[in-house]
Amino acid sequence: MTDQELLDFADKAKEKAYAPYSRFQVGAAILTKEGKVFTGCNVENSSYGAAICAERTAAVKAVSEGYHDFEMIAIASNGSDKETVYPCGICRQFLHEFNPDLKVICQSPDGFETYRLSELMPKGF
Repeated sequence: MTDQELLDFADKAKEKAYAPYSRFQVGAAILTKEGKVFTGCNVENSSYGAAICAERTAAVKAVSEGYHDFEMIAIASNGSDKETVYPCGICRQFLHEFNPDLKVICQSPDGFETYRLSELMPKGF
């Protein structure tokens, strides 16, 4: 699967986001080593600590189906026309648990930027 194809999955997933407070819709798509794609969106809550990010939603869906070997993840948002969207610190640590060298595709005004999780989170816990 190409980077753009996975990003297209993430871009579509953001449309399902529940973001009544921030209006910041995020979608993610995670690719397993077996070639299966799981998508997720952010789900906000009036108790902000209870909100969950798109990246963790996608990963939790995969894990709940028995997959935990991840190759890459793509992240898209409705704000990417102004700035690149990156995973938050909690998501970086969460994903680090599964693959510190995970390929991370971040939607940007010019299309996308690609990183390794180890670049975005060089010293995970």
